Amino acid sequence: MRKDLITDTAIRIVAEHGMRGLTHRAVDREAGLPEGSTSAYFRTRKALVEGFVERLATLERLDVAPDPDDVAGSIARTLDSWLVERNRTLARYAAMLEATHHPELRSILVHTPREQATALAKALGHEDPERAGAHFTAFLEGLIFYRLVGGGSTFGPAPGTEESVQDLRDAVEKALRP
Repeated sequence: MRKDLITDTAIRIVAEHGMRGLTHRAVDREAGLPEGSTSAYFRTRKALVEGFVERLATLERLDVAPDPDDVAGSIARTLDSWLVERNRTLARYAAMLEATHHPELRSILVHTPREQATALAKALGHEDPERAGAHFTAFLEGLIFYRLVGGGSTFGPAPGTEESVQDLRDAVEKALRP
């Protein structure tokens, strides 16, 4: 589908060149589309940003499916896959940073796994699942940021390895405790 090609290309451009590199023309060129194709689907830059953020949110919702028999392990495997497929995660963080300077893009900030984290907290018996879900989401955001671009990126286990998954699992297990 052409819309997915455009938004996937936008994700790659933002991950590799930052938000300043995202233009309709750059997407057309990178995707091998005729000039003006991206503009036909996303008339403004804001619409293009919202389009790729929605695509990111859709892809992440598909990724996040905790296994009730191995909640920490399934979350750890998802986080590790986001470290391996780092373009999506880098693009999401770039969009979140952009939203801090452009209030019209604040809708970007609602695309988090908070709803799923709240449901998980409820299933685990937390007294205040909304609050626990918010805390767990903040923890996961911090963990993935630390491993992707923070200190953990320089000395942590290499993404895509069993050691990485186990390290993430250990952290998630501690955070899940009521």
